Amino acid sequence: MKPYLIPAASVSFTEEIKKSRFITLLEHTSGVDEAKSFIQSIKEQYPDARHHCWAFVAGAPDDSQQLGFSDDGEPTGTAGKPMIAQLIGSGLGEITAVSVRYFGGIKLGTGGLVRAYGSGVQQALKLLETEYKVPQKLYQLQCEYSHISMVEQLLQQFSGQVIASDYAENVTLQLSLPATLAGEIGDKLRDLSRGALSLTPKS
Repeated sequence: MKPYLIPAASVSFTEEIKKSRFITLLEHTSGVDEAKSFIQSIKEQYPDARHHCWAFVAGAPDDSQQLGFSDDGEPTGTAGKPMIAQLIGSGLGEITAVSVRYFGGIKLGTGGLVRAYGSGVQQALKLLETEYKVPQKLYQLQCEYSHISMVEQLLQQFSGQVIASDYAENVTLQLSLPATLAGEIGDKLRDLSRGALSLTPKS
């Protein structure tokens, strides 16, 4: 649950290789569904292209459950694999690459295709601006009204957020906290409230 880099903006890189035009687009996509809808939107944007090859690392860089790639009609292993290799090598998370190819009539051969698709992603990554994403975890906290200002100050200090609150006899708060700091925040809450407050993880 360590912080990791994600794309801060979209990027596109275009090059011509032996009369074929390759347009490589990178996008921030959080989760497989977002990745797939971005791929679909590119297919609709370039409907007359011969191939729309793609690869994504849709979650954290080390989450192998959220990887995917496709050669989209190119010879097996010549497009999606070199593209995903570049994405994994970059260490970025939540990123999708789509390479749009307009065929120019000259075959590149399998080696030429691997180089073209891999290089397109590599060049696009050089143009990409990135930012850190801090994974969040959800917790519930029950407290008295007198504790609220202390809790709010602590959340501000550690970049935590209240995502829902229920004001009844006591206050129940749903909190989103940076995963790496949740333990420290829990300790501080216990210390400041003299043991009265503790965080309950939400499953």
